[in-house]
Amino acid sequence: MRLITYNVNGIRAAFTKDFLGWLKTADPDIICIQESKAGNDQIDTESLEKAGYHSYWHSAQRKGYSGVGIASKTKPNHVEYGCGIESYDNEGRIIRADFDGFSVISVYVPSASNIERLEFKMQFCHDFLEYIKNLKKEIPNLIISGDFNICHQAIDIHNPIGLKNTSGFLPMEREWMTNFIEECELIDSFRLFNNEPDNYTWWSYRQNARANNKGWRLDYNFASYSLKDKLSRAVILKEAVHSDHCPTLIEFNL
Repeated sequence: MRLITYNVNGIRAAFTKDFLGWLKTADPDIICIQESKAGNDQIDTESLEKAGYHSYWHSAQRKGYSGVGIASKTKPNHVEYGCGIESYDNEGRIIRADFDGFSVISVYVPSASNIERLEFKMQFCHDFLEYIKNLKKEIPNLIISGDFNICHQAIDIHNPIGLKNTSGFLPMEREWMTNFIEECELIDSFRLFNNEPDNYTWWSYRQNARANNKGWRLDYNFASYSLKDKLSRAVILKEAVHSDHCPTLIEFNL
């Protein structure tokens, strides 16, 4: 199976950049979307259905903001919208699809442009860790895909010294991600296969950052440790240019 996670920075804008043609070529069995920035009635689910995908969307109450989705060739057994915490669910940050033998979560962790939002982000991270720990008691085989808005290690960011005091690479954020991986018994699937530097999934639109590969690795496919032997490949698909992010792929055999 092929699974892709992709922060599209607006699903409607992505559709105008031949997102659908790219999707048919990439041919994932499941795709997790973040930052759809659209209400459910604004998403062209009919075209996705014609391309062979059942799609499910959890939109933010605020128009043109946040939002997550999952599209899959196989119809899920169940779809869970949100995590039951109103402040997060109002922003459309978590959706889960249950399949035979495993579940997939598409998550969009908040960014933090000021102290207030940093506090919100860290509270979300704390609550999300507890949510996953509890969920794993019921569903041990999880794939958690999305934009975490955190670079875990120095290798994951182009300028670790200069950006050490910038949200997305703060010590508290990085420490949280270490705890998240360890306490929830997860694998960073990309680093299972690739320990090379200069592999990023997001670039600022400023200063020609993408062309110069001055990027950040913010997007992850985490898998339960129980799935480690089932993972066969993980790559960053940097040639896709519908967004300031690019997709990240994992392949696994269940």
